[in-house]
Amino acid sequence: MNTKKLRKIFFSTLYLSSFTFGGGYVIVTLLKKKFVDELHWIDEKEMLDLVAIAQSSPGAIAVNGSIVVGYKICGIPGIICAVLGAIIPPFIILSLISACYTAFKNNSVIKALLLGMRSGVSAVIISVVYDMTKNVMKEKDISKIIILIASFIANYYFNVNAIFIILIVIVYGLIKAFIKARKEREVLK
Repeated sequence: MNTKKLRKIFFSTLYLSSFTFGGGYVIVTLLKKKFVDELHWIDEKEMLDLVAIAQSSPGAIAVNGSIVVGYKICGIPGIICAVLGAIIPPFIILSLISACYTAFKNNSVIKALLLGMRSGVSAVIISVVYDMTKNVMKEKDISKIIILIASFIANYYFNVNAIFIILIVIVYGLIKAFIKARKEREVLK
């Protein structure tokens, strides 16, 4: 077992989780930057697959993203290190905030701070969407481009719940994988 890698996973997710505001999609972007762009432990296409798994699994996407990244890099010990790193900061911060909730609730400085943070969070989420869209477009797989556009239209214009979109795409992916496996078996005969 590579303790140096496990330590790096733990401290990377701890750091990212400590300074990430805006929810799971923001930390997923930062996980990509850390483990794909900086450390090169995961390739870009595989990271997209891991994000898809994290999004389609129940639970918080920040934790799910940490689970799949930790598992990919170091198996079960990687999961433990990544999840601990991801959950310790919010646990401590939320515990402190809940203890002081009444003082924060009506504080105009805190309200202004949170309002300003929304803009930064929006920018990071737009960056994630742009990067993921750019990667899908690079593949030039027409079915993925159609899914991308149809999902956006269904959610944005027709208010279709993202869960239903994910379930439909999962069914599509299963059918596509089944057809591909069937064709491969026929070729082998």
